[in-house]
Amino acid sequence: MSRVYSHIGEEERQVIQIQVGNGATVRAIAAMLGRSASSISREI
Repeated sequence: MSRVYSHIGEEERQVIQIQVGNGATVRAIAAMLGRSASSISREI
């Protein structure tokens, strides 16, 4: 079985930016978006 990868879209980037501004942790943002913490960390 292979995994399906998708890029983080503009809407998700906006959510990340807002949540970082609100002081959310990388793990909390990842859980909110259904992404890995590593993916969110790379975007930040």
